Amino acid sequence: MEFELKNKNGAIPCLVVADYDNGRFMIREEDTSGEIFNDPTTMLSWIEKNWNSKDFEDEMLYSKMVASLEQIAHEEST
Repeated sequence: MEFELKNKNGAIPCLVVADYDNGRFMIREEDTSGEIFNDPTTMLSWIEKNWNSKDFEDEMLYSKMVASLEQIAHEEST
């Protein structure tokens, strides 16, 4: 799963990658800094703590991304 989200305060889109098969869970923020995670649950927790749907131009896409991550995290825990 890969999402590009346009933050209202940045010119470069945020990138969210959750590739369970290859163990890649990472985020690129609007300032091009990034975060790398060991699992989708940790990544989802970081997103919920640091981002808000109102920060992005497309709030529906943000919600879709969070729902997809929740599904991946749920699948991992079962």
